[in-house]
Amino acid sequence: MLTRRERRSALAGGVFSLAGIAVFILAAVGALLRLGGGPLGGSGFLNPETFSLLRFTLIQAVLSTALSVGLAIPVARALARQAKFPGRLWLVRLMAVPMGLPVLIGALGLIGIWGRKGVINEAFAGFGVDQPFSIYGLFGILLAHVFFNLPLAARLLLSGLERIPGEYWRMTASLGMRPWSIFRFVEWPVIRRLLPGIAGLIFMLCATSFTLVLVLGGGPAATTIEVAIYQALRFDFDPPRAVSLAVLQIVITGLILGAMALFPAPEDTGATMGRIGRRFDGGTFLARMSDGIILLLSALFVAMPLLSVVIAGLRADLIKLVTDQAFLKAAATSLSIALCAGLLAVGVCVSIVRAQMALGEVRGSRTMSGLFSALLSGASSLVLLVPTVVLATGWFLVLWPLGGIGRFAPVVVIGINALMALPYAMRILAPAFRSHRLRTGRLTASLGITGLARLRLVEWPVLKRPLLMALSFAMALSLGDLGAVALFGSENLTTLPWLIYSRLGSYRSNDADGLALLLGAVCLGLTLAGTAGRLPAEKEQP
Repeated sequence: MLTRRERRSALAGGVFSLAGIAVFILAAVGALLRLGGGPLGGSGFLNPETFSLLRFTLIQAVLSTALSVGLAIPVARALARQAKFPGRLWLVRLMAVPMGLPVLIGALGLIGIWGRKGVINEAFAGFGVDQPFSIYGLFGILLAHVFFNLPLAARLLLSGLERIPGEYWRMTASLGMRPWSIFRFVEWPVIRRLLPGIAGLIFMLCATSFTLVLVLGGGPAATTIEVAIYQALRFDFDPPRAVSLAVLQIVITGLILGAMALFPAPEDTGATMGRIGRRFDGGTFLARMSDGIILLLSALFVAMPLLSVVIAGLRADLIKLVTDQAFLKAAATSLSIALCAGLLAVGVCVSIVRAQMALGEVRGSRTMSGLFSALLSGASSLVLLVPTVVLATGWFLVLWPLGGIGRFAPVVVIGINALMALPYAMRILAPAFRSHRLRTGRLTASLGITGLARLRLVEWPVLKRPLLMALSFAMALSLGDLGAVALFGSENLTTLPWLIYSRLGSYRSNDADGLALLLGAVCLGLTLAGTAGRLPAEKEQP
């Protein structure tokens, strides 16, 4: 279906993209190993403080995963049982908002509800109870992780439950099965198959969490490895210790990814938008009451921090903020970096997908073609093995001896943000390109439509929507990211998340709230523009 010239061009693009990703990551990892003197080198790799960091990182990840998944099961069951209550679709869409929300904005919303002067503590103060909750420390980290990951787990579990055949529900009704028996024999087998993949995904997100721990950690007793890497370079300037911790982080993420590979990846197939099998176990008064309470509490848990961000942001002097030179400079920097990172991520994804499709038409050694295809498939996920803070640390060490950290920092941040967006962009573009090629490939080849003519007449009219969706999603991720710019942030490189974090650090929380509202509005606008009117809940999660 491809001409020889097009096939060579596609393979060359794949090789170039793969080489670029490998060089960018290996340069950072090589700098870490070179300065650290090997995988076990560097000061502080084997000392009580490092073991304390490792222990807290794993403990908070285990607890966050257990709470997120454990609380998501009743929420998913309630949504699956009550398939026709008013507002169900909007509740499902609400569950998708935290997944596309910049982490820093979510943290500010949680502080507004659970902080020292938040709604919850103020309510208890009215009853004479003085601050029963502290948002800072382990409690705040767990709360924030549950806020972001419970909706993700609930949606993935809901998709699985809605794929249960309708015959099962008719059988349970004819047999008069009670709720516990339905859960045990019908729902639990489905949930049990999904749990390992969902738990592994959430554990990975919690173990590599940076921004939430940086904002809500509250001190050395509540610090993860990634935050310790940042502190070792930013505050202590102890490169050997940063190297040791970075290598340890790579080992941990490698082990987690290896364990996750043993289980099938969970999928959000968007079943909530399709035809739902009729269930007969949710019509009793007790079932409706219990499910209603669960859904109301989950909706409040997700919606209250979002509403807090909006209310606190509107209280700020938005006109003064949008005309402030610091905001204008940070906004221009963020949008420039986001656009460049988004275009780079989409370009690399298109090159990888085209190369994979070209490999399917190559005649010759299937072993070499399979190996190259596997390398292309794994290239987009390398950022999961080497987290953004570790990449930033490696490039900081590369640029430090050259004295060019300030000059090259924007380029490094663009590269890291593009890598961070690759798995998400690939999830959007790869199915779209393959299905389009299957539908039109033979016809365009038989008509002799090639090159720019095929791009203009056949491919662009159909593929422009997924391309714009991937671009907007990559830009939104870049706009909300704090990890990549954390080490390079300065007066010459200030993004909107870094400006918000700086205002928080200088106790200008009112300005931070206003900036968070503006940043959230921009990210939401990008998401809606890219999905052409579809709400974030209707997108597939990577």
